[in-house]
Amino acid sequence: MSLPEIVSRAQWRAAREELLLKEKAATRARDALNAQRRRLPMVEVDTEYVFEGGDGKATLLDLFEGRHQLVVHHFMFAPEWEAGCRSCSAFLDQVGHLAHLRARGTSFVVVSRAPYTRILPFKARMGWTLPWFSSYGNDFNRDFEVTLERDGEPEERPGVSCFLRVRDRVFHTYSTYERGLDGLGSTTSFLDLTALGRQEEWEEPEGRASSLGAPAGSERVRYHDEYED
Repeated sequence: MSLPEIVSRAQWRAAREELLLKEKAATRARDALNAQRRRLPMVEVDTEYVFEGGDGKATLLDLFEGRHQLVVHHFMFAPEWEAGCRSCSAFLDQVGHLAHLRARGTSFVVVSRAPYTRILPFKARMGWTLPWFSSYGNDFNRDFEVTLERDGEPEERPGVSCFLRVRDRVFHTYSTYERGLDGLGSTTSFLDLTALGRQEEWEEPEGRASSLGAPAGSERVRYHDEYED
């Protein structure tokens, strides 16, 4: 088995400081990439998708629950499957408390193509309380490219899509798939995919953080049981 080289504390410190320079460069590059992502144009969603969830039928606008942004996890669960995808399940297990996203005006939901009657027992088995909706019978999965046609047969792939609400109009701002989900799961990782970002004053483009008329994102952090929402 190949293990790290054994060195003195001074040698380790020197190597660590050399690596730290590269880590800081990667952080700056990630910040620049996130800013470029927030500058992407957006597309209005004019299709009237109808989903099924715990409270019955819902539209895409309903999934926002009145908030400005929506992050959708496209969970692989085809209509004929008895259970959801294992890797998608592992991904969902690492998603943190939604109160921190919601405090920044961002909703998070899971959407699968399986009928809700199949989703519900699997969700209970996994012990999840995250909002989960079925897109069975509509073209949401195909339109957002998580159900693809391969040799005439539907094939699922995991993904995350972000949406922005402007009054009663819904806009698609970003999607990523498969390896694009690597490193996601925390509050900040999801916010970095959205048009409004973490809503901090230092973020580019300028003015996005103050557009909601709320304090900077870090100033709103509370214990998750202290948020009013």
